[in-house]
Amino acid sequence: MSGHSKWANIKNKKAKGDAQRSNTFTKIGREIAIAVKQGGSNPDSNSRLRDVIAKAKAANMPNDNIKRSIQKASGELGNVNYEEVTYEGYGAGGVAVIVECLTDNKTRTVGDVRHYFDKCGGQLGNNGCVSFMFNKQGVIVVDGQGIEEDDLMMIALDAGADDVVTEDDVYEIVTTPATYSEVREKIEAAGLSIISSGVEMVPQNTVTPDEETVAKVIRLIDMLEDNDDVQNVYHNAVLPEEDEEE
Repeated sequence: MSGHSKWANIKNKKAKGDAQRSNTFTKIGREIAIAVKQGGSNPDSNSRLRDVIAKAKAANMPNDNIKRSIQKASGELGNVNYEEVTYEGYGAGGVAVIVECLTDNKTRTVGDVRHYFDKCGGQLGNNGCVSFMFNKQGVIVVDGQGIEEDDLMMIALDAGADDVVTEDDVYEIVTTPATYSEVREKIEAAGLSIISSGVEMVPQNTVTPDEETVAKVIRLIDMLEDNDDVQNVYHNAVLPEEDEEE
């Protein structure tokens, strides 16, 4: 899940992705479809497709799967048509939640999302009801082994990054959405190991729910992320990460 921009959140998301690899590959395949639809099937001329391919490789998606997803999206293996749609609402305790989806049936998707909010003590709201509480940022998480912080800081800032945050044994490189692709490619070209990367909605402020509310919020996030139509879930809650990993 993605909340405040911390490595612990990304680590938990990756662990869950490893346990549900098929679900992860399905979601990435839809991202490839959207990228191809918008910019064509050649990654050399389609920066969004290059970004998604990098994400797929970081998730250990086999090259054959990536190739098939591109062929399918370009019509070589049939037609696909996904739409991007974002839903916003409040989870239990007033936790702000943003849900990014790729779907071929918006009626089905909004019905599912509304059901999850209702079932977990929340409420689906109108577009714009919580997004003003978040900033859109590029976030690139790099393995910190084998490189000094000062050296990585110099590489990242020279590439155009806004900031570098040290979190345990990794570095979190923050960019604007406009510079994200260029920075990610320069980080790759420098030979650094990217663990996770993407453009995320990062909350400006966070809230700390009580124990009862935490359980409802985690249940909502899990239900949303288990849905194939849901690509990303962002929230502003500070959750007990160590409990989520158990």
